[in-house]
Amino acid sequence: MTFDVPVFDVKNLMLTINEQTILENISLQIHKGEYTALIGPNGGGKTTLIRLLLGLQKANSGEIRLFGVLQKDFQNWDKIGYVPQRAAQVDLNFPATVLEVVMMGRTAKRGFFGREREEDVLAVEEAMQKMDVTHLKARLIGTLSGGQRQRVMIARALASKPEVLILDEPNTGVDIVSQQRFYALLRELNSKEKLTILFITHDIGVIADDIGRLLTVNQSLLTCNDPKEAMSCAEMSKLYGIDAHLLHNHHHH
Repeated sequence: MTFDVPVFDVKNLMLTINEQTILENISLQIHKGEYTALIGPNGGGKTTLIRLLLGLQKANSGEIRLFGVLQKDFQNWDKIGYVPQRAAQVDLNFPATVLEVVMMGRTAKRGFFGREREEDVLAVEEAMQKMDVTHLKARLIGTLSGGQRQRVMIARALASKPEVLILDEPNTGVDIVSQQRFYALLRELNSKEKLTILFITHDIGVIADDIGRLLTVNQSLLTCNDPKEAMSCAEMSKLYGIDAHLLHNHHHH
C-alpha cells in the first residue's frame, strides 16, 4: 500500500491577535481526493484558517505541512487553486473579457510577461469548458450574472491545473439555480478528476449531500465524518447556539 501523504497536515495550530484567541488547538488532515466542507459561524475563524494554510498569515504556534513538506519549504503553490471570498464581485467596470480573466490563472505560472504558450491556451480552454463558460469568453466580465462570474473565477483557479481547489464562501450573492449547477460541476471535478476540494461556508443549509466530510470551526475544530449525522450532533448545536438538526429537513428525499 502506498503511504498517503495528506494534502494538508495541520498540528496544534494556534493564533492569537492582540491577546484574543482566534483559533486554538486546530489539528486536521485533508487527503487527496476528499471533498470537505469547512463550516462555522461568521467570525468563527474559517477564513483565517484558510489564510494560515495558504501562508497568507502566520500562526503563533503549530505546524502546517502541504503535500508532506513543511510550509516554509513548500514551493509548489500552483498545486493549490484558491478562490477567495467575494472573488465573483469584481469591479463591474473592469475592462477584461472572460478569456482574459481565466488567462490570469496562467500568468501566475509563467510571470506576467512570459509568452503565452500553446499549453497555456489549452489549459485555459479546458478550464472554461469544465466550468461551462466557453460561450462567454468574449464577454466583458462586468456584463455577467453573479453565477456566471463565480464560474469564471473558478475557471481562473483551475487554469493553473491545481490538485486542490479551495473556495471561500463561493455562493455569496448567487441565486439558487446557479448554486445547484455549481455544486454539480464541483461534484464532477471531484469524482472525475479526483480534484481535492475544500469548500468554506457559514450556511449549513447549502451543504450539498455529496460532501464527504464536514469540519466545523468556531475557534476550535469539530470533525464530523458523516455530514448527514452532523446536523444532529450535539456539538453542532452548541457551536451554532441553535438546534442544528432542524436545518437539515429539506434534504430528506
